[in-house]
Amino acid sequence: MNPALHDDPELQAIAARLDSPDAEVRRIAVMDLGDLADEAHTPLLVAALRDDAPAVRAAAALALETMENQAAVEGLAQALDDPDAQVRDAAAHSLAELKEPASAAWLLPHAGTGAARVRAAVLRALRELRVPASAQPALAVLQQRRPADDTADAIALRREAIGVLGYLKHAPALPALAGLAVADPVDEVRRAAVGALAFAIGNVDARAALETALRDASWQVREEAATALGKLHQPVASAALLVALDDPYWQVRLRAARSLGRLRSTGSVSALLATLGHGISNLRKEAALALGEIGDAAALPALELAADDPDPEVRKSARLAIAQIGTAAHGT
Repeated sequence: MNPALHDDPELQAIAARLDSPDAEVRRIAVMDLGDLADEAHTPLLVAALRDDAPAVRAAAALALETMENQAAVEGLAQALDDPDAQVRDAAAHSLAELKEPASAAWLLPHAGTGAARVRAAVLRALRELRVPASAQPALAVLQQRRPADDTADAIALRREAIGVLGYLKHAPALPALAGLAVADPVDEVRRAAVGALAFAIGNVDARAALETALRDASWQVREEAATALGKLHQPVASAALLVALDDPYWQVRLRAARSLGRLRSTGSVSALLATLGHGISNLRKEAALALGEIGDAAALPALELAADDPDPEVRKSARLAIAQIGTAAHGT
């Protein structure tokens, strides 16, 4: 008898149900085992990952979510290649919940080889762990891309690799990320690369790529670029963001206004004052907040009018901006 079962009637009963010929009985037994949340039960759950019934295997993958040991992690990594999509998704979910950095050592061997969907799920888990060693397999994904790599799995792999490199703020990846931000054929990949470039504070090449992305055909990419440019702390980006204040999509204009405030762009005061009268209240709110960040007293008359705006959020933002400008004027 397994030592883990000895003198534990409840566990013995669950183990007996794991041998039932009825798949539904086995599935519920796996769920009950997971509810116990005891790492000593990992071998039973890993064994259930090899059950004939996909529903049982999926339940086992989910039950392993709290088991952060080598057997659990490696069992889940192997389940990423299960023939059933539900099982693969459950395994990917559980791996993404890992919090223990030691898990990275067990995941890394699965990040560089094998099916694209497996590597993508492993990289997603590694991203959350933020382990420097995960940069190498992630960067290799971007450097090894082939023109035909536009299947759903290959796209997911590129996106997850970008996520790892962005979370790690991996400077050697900047050229690859900048290239993807402007040239990848897939909108979601360009958007991910644009977002990842936000860590490249002061990097001229990153700024150039983001300014190009502000003219992207996808408004979601332009929106992400407008956000990222505000995080680079390069006031010279204000010129491109000013142009983005006239973007056809209000979501892009909103992010541009926010970034202009973050950059304290005094040259954008007139354009932001015009935005303060826009018909969309979210834009009026963001313009008011940006004007407060910039701190130019010339904006006070318009902000005082905005303090009576029909929208309560705009009124609140206008009052906050007025207070910020007053504080700046008094040097406190």
